[in-house]
Amino acid sequence: MMLVRTRVAPYISRMSEPVDIPRLQPCPICSKAVVEQFRPFCSRRCADVDLNRWLSAIYVVPAKPEEDEDGRVEDEQSPKDQQVR
Repeated sequence: MMLVRTRVAPYISRMSEPVDIPRLQPCPICSKAVVEQFRPFCSRRCADVDLNRWLSAIYVVPAKPEEDEDGRVEDEQSPKDQQVR
């Protein structure tokens, strides 16, 4: 029986190298260290400040206007709709 030596895949030889562990980002509100209980924030206060900013529309996700089945944008009105009013 003859033993054949095969090449080791490159990713296997690198497995013994230390892995870069991503660092936690600082709190997005006050830049303090993050607490696991309130992650990604440092405290309940910062989490509530962020929630308030979303609820009061300070933070907004951009979106396109929705289209009807006819392909019209909802804000647009047809001439027939304008006459009824």
